[in-house]
Amino acid sequence: MKKKFLAIVTAALIGTTAFAATASAASGTIDVISREDGSGTRGAFIELFGIEEKQGDEKVDMTTEDASITNSTSVMMTTVAGDENAIGYISLGSLNDTVKAVKIDGAEASAENVANDTYKVSRPFNIITTDKLSDAAKDFENYILSSDGQQIVEDNGYIKVADDAKAYEQSDAEGKVVVAGSSSVTPVMEKLKEAYEKANGGKITVEVQQSDSTTGITSAAEGICDIGMASRELKDEETTENLTATEIARDGIAVVVNNDNDIDELTSDQVKAIFTGETTDWEDLAK
Repeated sequence: MKKKFLAIVTAALIGTTAFAATASAASGTIDVISREDGSGTRGAFIELFGIEEKQGDEKVDMTTEDASITNSTSVMMTTVAGDENAIGYISLGSLNDTVKAVKIDGAEASAENVANDTYKVSRPFNIITTDKLSDAAKDFENYILSSDGQQIVEDNGYIKVADDAKAYEQSDAEGKVVVAGSSSVTPVMEKLKEAYEKANGGKITVEVQQSDSTTGITSAAEGICDIGMASRELKDEETTENLTATEIARDGIAVVVNNDNDIDELTSDQVKAIFTGETTDWEDLAK
């Protein structure tokens, strides 16, 4: 798995002179690190980079079988941080100095560049609800989409989606709200939960359960949780579940390598080649 993953990275680098100049110091098999099948980040990543191909009536994920699979954003970052030959992808809002985000097609991965559409690799953060939403859950949703909630979104490195939002007005609702799903959405949801519980004076508590987007969507549909979290749009088959997806933020997907890797930039085609297994060695990027 790791060998194929590394190879893809190498191919991705082959597209520009800048890459060739910096890639000379990188060598060895590319260790490709991907997310699990239910991950919304994986779903968005393979779509945005053309790794998902249509075969007949179905879309097929062409991620190399040699990729190592991680089940959360934090595990992805830890894996890449501990492997000099690794390449992976994470929520931009979760990026820290333990790994290095590479430029894609010349654009730096930043919230500002996502907002101005310079950095194209982005996706929505959605909350998933049904028409049976409790009054307490409706109140939390109103907070998230209020100017107060959207400020929390922006303060934590994500892109707010409601510029004209009004201030939060507390309702008479009481109780508990369970929110479950995407590990990418979880960090900002935890911040929203903390601020919301202070704003409502403890009348409503929120429990955030981390899993993945598909699990979050399924849990909302089955009534296991009040609100699902997804870092992707609903699939066609999911729209028949009487579900509503509401965008609460926008987030970039950062392609990350180990801090000791000299590669600073990749093209979209190079990333695709790395993650499909076409490129398997870092040295191929310098050819």
